[in-house]
Amino acid sequence: MLQVQEDYYFDEHGFLVFTEKYHLKRGYCCQNGCRHCPWKKQKELKKAKNKK
Repeated sequence: MLQVQEDYYFDEHGFLVFTEKYHLKRGYCCQNGCRHCPWKKQKELKKAKNKK
């Protein structure tokens, strides 16, 4: 069962948005371009380090 304050919220358009904490609990990236995807951030950091 989802926990409102911790796992998701509703944005200004009424869409359900999962938090970074929820994604970390789930344990993998679904490749759907989620707003708070922690794996997306890690990929961006790796790309930035490789460009230096």
